[in-house]
Amino acid sequence: MPAVGALHRRALLGALPGLGGGRRGPDLPAVELTVRGVTVDRTQLADYDRVCGFRLSDRLPATFPHVMGFPLALRLMTAPDFPIPLIGLVHVGNRITVHRPITADETLDFITYADNLRPHERGRQVDVVLVGSVDGEEVWRGVSTYLGREGKSGGRDRGERAAAPTTTARWPVEPRVGTEYARVSGDHNPIHTSRLGARLFGFRRPIAHGMWSKARCLAAVEARLPDAYTVEVAFKLPVPLPSTVSFALLPDGGFTVHDSRGRPHLAGLVR
Repeated sequence: MPAVGALHRRALLGALPGLGGGRRGPDLPAVELTVRGVTVDRTQLADYDRVCGFRLSDRLPATFPHVMGFPLALRLMTAPDFPIPLIGLVHVGNRITVHRPITADETLDFITYADNLRPHERGRQVDVVLVGSVDGEEVWRGVSTYLGREGKSGGRDRGERAAAPTTTARWPVEPRVGTEYARVSGDHNPIHTSRLGARLFGFRRPIAHGMWSKARCLAAVEARLPDAYTVEVAFKLPVPLPSTVSFALLPDGGFTVHDSRGRPHLAGLVR
């Protein structure tokens, strides 16, 4: 797998004037990146389970292959021909399909590519697809949707003002969630780990990783999940660190995370 630290440094340099920042080309790179023979680090898996609230198990949580393949996806997104600069990219949605359970003793091959570059009222969106296979069989697929903000049209969708659903549980989200998830995931974006880094991107304090929020929701319903399913989430308002959020489980397989005023941080569905 690529070294994540070097990729983050490349992204920071690319954001400087004259070194690759600004609007990129109009098209997607016609490339797939592949890494074969990726094994599970059981220590990392156990740490990930603890940080996200999963039971310690040899079965991989649905969100863990995303972490395993993240360096490859990051390599794709920091390439000079990727159409949107990584710095300032907003993760607005994620869909994961688990075709069958994956265990910690299995070896995975990963492929990643970009798809469906499209206009958005605030800029442009793109899907980064990551596929995990075992012995040539696709066992896992993740699609992360990113928004590249352009112009002066504002930031993330502020969310609907509809009445919040009945709360199933309340979770305190401590500042350590940002640093601990960064350590187990390799995603060291400073908006999650540093007050200064967060302020540089318009946040008063660090915010939780969106994929931590998704994983925490799946951990809450872990015992109800089938062997094969798709779980999709839309990331709404960021979760500031620290804060207390409310989790609601809906009868149709949906779930939400919202703040004390009922504003949604995340909306998801298992099917």
